[in-house]
Amino acid sequence: QVQLVESGGGLVQAGGSLRLSCAASGRTFRTSAMGWFRQGPGKEREFVATISWSGGITYYTDSVKGRFTISRDNAKNTVYLQMNSLKPEDTAVYYCAARTGLGGTTTDRRLYSYWGQGAQVTVSS
Repeated sequence: QVQLVESGGGLVQAGGSLRLSCAASGRTFRTSAMGWFRQGPGKEREFVATISWSGGITYYTDSVKGRFTISRDNAKNTVYLQMNSLKPEDTAVYYCAARTGLGGTTTDRRLYSYWGQGAQVTVSS
């Protein structure tokens, strides 16, 4: 069992930065690929970024490449999403998610077994 708790959301002006954190409980975190997803108003939940269990493999959706960075600290059981150069269209509830077993990185939300409660990110123009 893995429990995930996001923090670090808030209100920021366009061009600003935020860092989201996702604290995980459970022994399987260190062997789990992790992902960040987001859901904007009236939209479906969409993939943002994913990272392998070791941190050696990362992948981003095109709209955030060069602006967002996913990372993890397995000693702290925490995964991060550093968001720079934020745009109004980044406004959404951001969710972290964990795979189980030895599954690798994936953009498919159906393959993530555990989800956090979400953190609101609002970017004003």
